[in-house]
Amino acid sequence: MFFVFRNRCNRLITGAALAVFPLVTFAQVEVDKEISKQATELTNLLVNYQADKGSLDRFYFLESSPERIRRMLTLTDEYSRKLEQFPYSKLSLEGKVDYTLFRRDLENARYALQQDEKAAATGMQQLPFAAAVFEVEKKRRRGAVPASAQLAKEMQDWTAQLKARLQALETDKSIDLMAGYAAEKTARDLQDALKSVHEFYNGYDPSYTWWMETAYKGVDSLLKVYGTKVLEKARKNASGGDDGSGIVGRPIGHDELVRQLKTEFIPYTPEDLVTIAEKEFAWCDQEMLKASREMGFGDDWKKAMEKVKNTYVPEGHQPEMIMDLYNQSINFLKKNDMISIPPVAEETWRMIMMTPKRQLVNPFFTGGEVLSISYPTNTMDEADKLMSMRGNNPHFSRATVHHELIAGHHLQQFTSQRNHAYRNFDTPFWTEGWALYWEILLWDKGFPRGPEDKVGMLFWRMHRCARIIFSLNYHLGKWTPQQCIDFLVNRVGHEKANAEGEVRRSFVGGYSPLYQLAYMIGGLQFNALRSELVGNGKMTLKQFNDAVMEENAMPVEMIRCILTDKAPEANFTTHWKFYPGIK
Repeated sequence: MFFVFRNRCNRLITGAALAVFPLVTFAQVEVDKEISKQATELTNLLVNYQADKGSLDRFYFLESSPERIRRMLTLTDEYSRKLEQFPYSKLSLEGKVDYTLFRRDLENARYALQQDEKAAATGMQQLPFAAAVFEVEKKRRRGAVPASAQLAKEMQDWTAQLKARLQALETDKSIDLMAGYAAEKTARDLQDALKSVHEFYNGYDPSYTWWMETAYKGVDSLLKVYGTKVLEKARKNASGGDDGSGIVGRPIGHDELVRQLKTEFIPYTPEDLVTIAEKEFAWCDQEMLKASREMGFGDDWKKAMEKVKNTYVPEGHQPEMIMDLYNQSINFLKKNDMISIPPVAEETWRMIMMTPKRQLVNPFFTGGEVLSISYPTNTMDEADKLMSMRGNNPHFSRATVHHELIAGHHLQQFTSQRNHAYRNFDTPFWTEGWALYWEILLWDKGFPRGPEDKVGMLFWRMHRCARIIFSLNYHLGKWTPQQCIDFLVNRVGHEKANAEGEVRRSFVGGYSPLYQLAYMIGGLQFNALRSELVGNGKMTLKQFNDAVMEENAMPVEMIRCILTDKAPEANFTTHWKFYPGIK
């Protein structure tokens, strides 16, 4: 038995098969193509790694537990050795891509675990009884009978230690951000560990139930208070506290930005990326002035934007408006034959309404198979209702319906489940970059119908540029969250509440530090690759777009390796300078 792989030009690579079976039927060619959409030499290794990692993540669920960190480091080392057993030079093109990306992911996982190890040690210095809590939870997993009276006594001691720590915290000026985040994380993990123990035994074990009710509640509530207070103290020691925005994140600094950019195969510095954003912003400014003049507002583009914002639809009609925009978008894609659209993908996306709580960090609708509509509810005050309606007007939304559905996130998710489904190389430069690429592409193809549509689409283009500028300046320690909010309001034209939601989402919404810049930068990568292959006549536009979707998620430079039939070298480092004029 042997496997069949292909490169982008559909040349079959069959090893000994070519000598034994020189004549391959058309039907066999099609079978081979189908196999190659799902497998390379590394498929089984990657599937097993994800399964093993998932099993261990579920079993060792406390992230700051030394037990978990040691076990995950062992897993990483084990699979690194397995990967090294593959002869790189003999792998197929797509096998080499999988090898390169898996090696990168293992190296990144090892680095993250080493950082977790340092943070866990710091957190356990702040909470010395953490090891004892982790040990109780470890025994619980296998159903050990607890010594309940002794455990209650230990919990009373932990409560006393927490009270002492909270009192000392008031005057402690030594807690920096690193120590604060580590202690807060450890406190949350201790809460989760004790909750796991309590939910297992309470009500089932009579002795535990008798001894633990008061003891558990006391230590749980103090852990929650301590986690909040220690982080507040660390932030106050670092910067004097909240800047007035109510948003306090965690800037990572220049060196960590550079490291993460290299991991994502982005060959530019943070300063280079700000320069790129400013160049793109300048293009947006020119186009915005053209649209403003066409609307009769001269160079006062903010007045033009104000008119566009006030085109919002009456309350209750937002879903209807979204559906109309979707129909316009999908018809445009089909008319111009831009990408293959599977019927089931069209059939199965659906809408929900976003909760008011989620709208605090997602002021605009989001997508995928489920399109979640951000719009006012009866619980919002009148000013917030109006800002939400204005910020989600039809012309703004026109730029993002295809971003969220087809050919953006919904189509991405749909095709990823059906092509190279074993690949778990998720990156925002692919996820958000691809969706942003379609905003660029549809603009170039004439999707905006008039100046109002252009203002709406340019608002989002400017927003993507602004994301690069404000997120990098924040992580470089140059801007506060409030400065980021003001920048979005003054430079892009955001409603104040929407700008606050955007900044909150960026810094405390669970997104990686590079996530917000990945929209525009990933979009520019895809657009550069399109120009390289479609512009030179090597592919049609539809062939290019379909080919990208067949490969599943990965850094765009690796997609370039596949589509140009140039395998990454054995010790690959990023080198594709995709933006003109930035060396």
